[in-house]
Amino acid sequence: MGQTDPVRHRVPGRRGRVLTALVACALLGAAGAAFLVWRFNDRPPWGDDVAYEGGYILATRIRQADVTGERTKDLLGGGCARLLAEGSGGRRATHNPPLWVTGCLDGAAGLPSAHQGLVR
Repeated sequence: MGQTDPVRHRVPGRRGRVLTALVACALLGAAGAAFLVWRFNDRPPWGDDVAYEGGYILATRIRQADVTGERTKDLLGGGCARLLAEGSGGRRATHNPPLWVTGCLDGAAGLPSAHQGLVR
């Protein structure tokens, strides 16, 4: 074999490249998921939105069902904080309790949600 003879190099086949790419993607996905769990633990990244909307929806439902207006006045006069203390806010309120109360007060007052729409 002389110096000018072509030399064939073996490269990994298509199956090997696809398998390598799939393993790399799986490792990156696992690393990303581990980072998110480490960073946010049990609280989702959008927990503030969840807390506000939870309070807002609860108060809106109470206000709409309130025929006499007494329950709405109670909510505006400290009832939202009392509901939170009694545990009526549920799991949504645990993400951000003060924001849950703010949403509850906005819903009781009949204000539009501060978190409506795609652009805030």
